[in-house]
Amino acid sequence: MQVTETLAEGLKHEFQINVPASDLDAKADARLVNLKDKVRLNGFRPGKVPVSHLKKVYGRSVMAETIDQTIRETNSQIFTERGFRLATEPKITMPTEQKAVEDILAGKSDLTYTVSIEVVPPIQLADFKSFTVEKPIAEVTDADVDDAIKRIADQNRAYAAKGEDAKAESGDRVTISFKGTINGTPFEGGAGEGIQVTIGSNTFIPGFEEQLIGIATGETRNLKVSFPKNYANDKLAGQPAEFETTATLIEAPQESKIDDEFAKSLGLESLDKLKEAARQRLSAEFAGATRQRVKRMLLDRLDESHRFEAPPSLVEEEFKLMWNSIKAEMESSGKTFADEDTTEEAAKEEYHKIADRRVRLGLVLSEIGEKNKITVTDDEVSRAVIERARQMPGREKEVWDYYRNNANALAQLRAPIYEDKVVDFILELANVTEKKVTREDLYKDDETEKSAA
Repeated sequence: MQVTETLAEGLKHEFQINVPASDLDAKADARLVNLKDKVRLNGFRPGKVPVSHLKKVYGRSVMAETIDQTIRETNSQIFTERGFRLATEPKITMPTEQKAVEDILAGKSDLTYTVSIEVVPPIQLADFKSFTVEKPIAEVTDADVDDAIKRIADQNRAYAAKGEDAKAESGDRVTISFKGTINGTPFEGGAGEGIQVTIGSNTFIPGFEEQLIGIATGETRNLKVSFPKNYANDKLAGQPAEFETTATLIEAPQESKIDDEFAKSLGLESLDKLKEAARQRLSAEFAGATRQRVKRMLLDRLDESHRFEAPPSLVEEEFKLMWNSIKAEMESSGKTFADEDTTEEAAKEEYHKIADRRVRLGLVLSEIGEKNKITVTDDEVSRAVIERARQMPGREKEVWDYYRNNANALAQLRAPIYEDKVVDFILELANVTEKKVTREDLYKDDETEKSAA
């Protein structure tokens, strides 16, 4: 066997391999001898079929199998000897001319092919003991608890009917009946009776609720709206529609009295128990926000400490996934790059940088996990599946079956668990200091500070 490296350009390598026909023929004959005791052919006793006859019957298919196995074994040997870690599947180029293919399968010609690969560069990991991470800690105050309970009260407030001549205002709840048409034609799902709409809740089609302001009980209005471009029903998405709408009842929100009785209406024993539950929930939310801030800081530090060329094909693949998502989102919202105060070229450049960062961080986290034998157990994945199932009451079995029968979906659950375990490993080594902050500081610029990772 002869191996010649024909390209070594950055992370890209290409090899031309020549396997003598005699080597292939010997391997194929060995497979035929092994096949001799397994096949049954008319006119021959078991195990007595001559290899020469087997070659006539199965020679072509056995040679094809031999070539496939030889290529896999040869490639593996080349990559192992050179210490290559592949970034993508190798690209193999075989002879395509009919006569050349026939001669190889017949054992008359050497097998000559090329294999192109892209490799992961060696990654020199930083000394994580030198990392300093500031952990923001926010305590839940009584004011936070009171605000949370007020929000709960607002969400559960009672409504009372307004007077006969009253008109609907923002925040009022209007009971309506409506008939919708598109270009004068009724459409499926476009009619309703006794539907309650809270003006300002933004639960209906954009523009629908605002047109109910000022409507009186018994009044009928024609509301003109357009379905969003990303509406779930493709037949209605982006379509202009008109709804003949009649208000049958107008109710104003009532002030909720926050006391023991209110707590009992929510299934709790007393107001103190409600406050305790609210405090626990806020504590969990603050802890989650702290975790995300620390994780972003750590990933930023990993990014700064590990600068290397990321495999271009992986970066391009990541970029395409992101770019397709961005384009789809902009199309559905009707926005342009000018609306975002940028250009398509500048946006592409920015997302290429983000894709590069994501790929590099993914490789760094993988390297850390591999070198420190960090793994995700089947039990941990199962618990994640169970948690997902709990989020969809009544569809638990459907969710469980989906993940059990979908390897890619299961991998998507495993990935964040693995990432969090690697992050925890680094934090155990790093110098972590706590800093008390306010709730506002904890959540400040939460969106703009989100890491590209």
